[in-house]
Amino acid sequence: MTYAYLFKYIIIGDTGVGKSCLLLQFTDKRFQPVHDLTIGVEFGARMVNIDGKQIKLQIWDTAGQESFRSITRSYYRGAAGALLVYDITRRETFNHLTSWLEDARQHSSSNMVIMLIGNKSDLESRRDVKREEGEAFAREHGLIFMETSAKTACNVEEANGIKIGPQQCISTSVGPSASQRSTRDMGSDSGCC
Repeated sequence: MTYAYLFKYIIIGDTGVGKSCLLLQFTDKRFQPVHDLTIGVEFGARMVNIDGKQIKLQIWDTAGQESFRSITRSYYRGAAGALLVYDITRRETFNHLTSWLEDARQHSSSNMVIMLIGNKSDLESRRDVKREEGEAFAREHGLIFMETSAKTACNVEEANGIKIGPQQCISTSVGPSASQRSTRDMGSDSGCC
C-alpha cells in the first residue's frame, strides 16, 4: 500500500510498564495480558488516514531492561516521536523517567516530540503515582502528558496521535461525580499492561 508520509516513533520506559501491550492494542486492537519480555526491540506498523492522506506509522517497542539500553539508543535515530511510559501502580518506574528522558534527548534529534504516558489507568485502586505528578513532570520537561490503559484501550489511539483530544478515562473506587465517566478496575493483576 502506498502512503504519503512515514513517521517512526519509539516506545521507551522500564520493563513491565506495558510498552508491548500498548503497541499490540494500537496495531491489532487487542490486549494480551501475559507478555514475554521484549528482547532488544519489537516492531509494529499501522496505516492511518489523516486529512485524506495515507500515513504509515512505524512503532518501535524497546526493551526496558538496563542490559538492552545500548541497543535501544540506536533506535532513536530518525524517530519523529517517543512515548515515554511509566506504570501508575509502580512508583519506581516514575522515578526512572529522568534517566529515560536524558537518553532520549541525548540520542535523538532536537525536534523529536516526546509524550509522557502513565499506563494502566484501569488499575486506579492500585495507583502509586498521582496524575498530578505526571502532569507536573511533563510540564517541567516540556512534554505532552496522557494516561492510558492498554487493557481497556483508553487513550491508546490518542497517545499515538490518531484522535484529537484525550478521552476521559477515570476509574475510581469512590463514586465519581456526574461529570466523570468511570471505567471499572477489571480485577486482574497488573501484569505487563
